[in-house]
Amino acid sequence: MSSNQERLMKIVLAPHITEKSAMVAEMRNQYVFRVVKDANKPEIKQAVELMFDVKVDGVTVSNVKGKVKRAGMKFGRRASWKKAFVTLSEGEEIEFMDAE
Repeated sequence: MSSNQERLMKIVLAPHITEKSAMVAEMRNQYVFRVVKDANKPEIKQAVELMFDVKVDGVTVSNVKGKVKRAGMKFGRRASWKKAFVTLSEGEEIEFMDAE
């Protein structure tokens, strides 16, 4: 495996499964992933195509700021992260859980 493919395999961290992402998947054939902060759109597209063997039409990214949390008198902040909305071509889909 080349160093480029190794990098691509580390870009997508996890699917981001929420009510909103499930709704977007049904309506627009989009899937939402948590990705590394330094990833760009072409890298995310290549990574998803490599990992899931699908054709990607487009990628939209969003930087999510970490929430400020409090424990007693101490304040802290959760880590910021990057979210990618991946639009697949017509007829393509990704199965996260094998529903039988």
